[in-house]
Amino acid sequence: MKLLVKKRNEINRNSLVVNRCEHLMDDTEFSKGERILISIFGILSLVIVGGLILAPELFWDDFVKLYIWDPIVKDAGSSGDAGYSSVNTAVYIATMIAAVIIFQALFRKWNLPVDDKMIWALIAWVVLAPVFRVMEDADYFKEGIDVLFISPLIHIHLAAWLIISALIGHVGRKDQLSMLSMLLVAYIAFTGLLVLPSVHVHETGKFWILGGSILGAVAIAVVIHNTWNWHEIPRAMLAFATGLIIMGLGHWAQLASTPWLQDNRALPRDNEIIWPVLVVVVLPLIITWAIWRLGVEDLMQLRLTGNEVGLIPDGMTLEQWESEDRSKHPVEILSPKGILATPMVAGMLFGQLCDGLATMVGIDWFGYSEKHPLSDAVIQLGDSFDIMGEGAWLFFIVKATLAGLIVWMFSQLRIESRQQHLRVLIVLAVMIVGMAPGLRDIGRLILGV
Repeated sequence: MKLLVKKRNEINRNSLVVNRCEHLMDDTEFSKGERILISIFGILSLVIVGGLILAPELFWDDFVKLYIWDPIVKDAGSSGDAGYSSVNTAVYIATMIAAVIIFQALFRKWNLPVDDKMIWALIAWVVLAPVFRVMEDADYFKEGIDVLFISPLIHIHLAAWLIISALIGHVGRKDQLSMLSMLLVAYIAFTGLLVLPSVHVHETGKFWILGGSILGAVAIAVVIHNTWNWHEIPRAMLAFATGLIIMGLGHWAQLASTPWLQDNRALPRDNEIIWPVLVVVVLPLIITWAIWRLGVEDLMQLRLTGNEVGLIPDGMTLEQWESEDRSKHPVEILSPKGILATPMVAGMLFGQLCDGLATMVGIDWFGYSEKHPLSDAVIQLGDSFDIMGEGAWLFFIVKATLAGLIVWMFSQLRIESRQQHLRVLIVLAVMIVGMAPGLRDIGRLILGV
């Protein structure tokens, strides 16, 4: 009898294991929630396109033009930054959240890499956005092209070029020379179609612009040469972004060397440069590096065990992982500090600190203003205390606190294999709303625009 009971219990346990395994979805499968969201996104897209064609007064005049397009056009004009409203802010936030969920599902299905090298490549594209955004702030781009370099179009526009670079990496994966040739063609197309045509609009020198354009092409070749052991997609993405960044910085150097008149017929301001750069860029880099060093050893030890930070072993669900005491497992022991030495935490931390300090310095010392309603509300609250400057100090404290919370959350987060792409895209979104505006702000300070 006891033998029969024991056998039955064993069968039940085995059945439980089988049932649990059945709930483990393949990484290429979409979950029910993902399928619903993709369907909703597709339906909304069709409704919007149909509405713009069939009912333009309602969809275009009363909404898209009023809340989305007109602020972009105003931002591109001589009046300067148009600011954000509560409506377009809500639209942008909702769109970003939906994009993160949808694209992580697609990237997972396509089996795109999610390692540190991919994070570095994505960081390069985040840095690229403010490089060109500052050029637009300096009124470099001629009318018609300028709208492509204003939020949110700049992120959509550059995302298209990111996809192009990724496709080039995939197509040229078996031939390094072929990959390099296609990247250089794409680089020439970007530069020739979008950047160099505007140089003739301004009465300025050409040395740094042409020099930066040539060095950008050289940089693409250098990156390809030195990333032979990378996966082809982040390799191509990093090379292309690096070339464009260097080309853009050449335009920064030209503006600093031979300034051109802004659309308001004024020359750039002669701002102090050294101490703002030290505060806004160097200080966050030092803090980020110090925190990075805290986790280097633990990350190395964790990877020696064959594990990754916060990632539970394959073949297990979070429910199964949490059903037993895993406190002695390397993932639990080493992840909390090990994650500090990853580029995703470094990028998020630096971005939030950079954004907070850039806003504080720009508003409290250089007379800039905040265009985001939520951020402005925080600054106005800080100003009400009448402690220092215009109240942007409180914005920095909020950003620093947020950075600390994000780092802590990621140190405690445990994910399944199919959730890796979601984590990466969340990191990307946080960097876009942190690092990108912070670097843009310091770029404007440096160039006086």
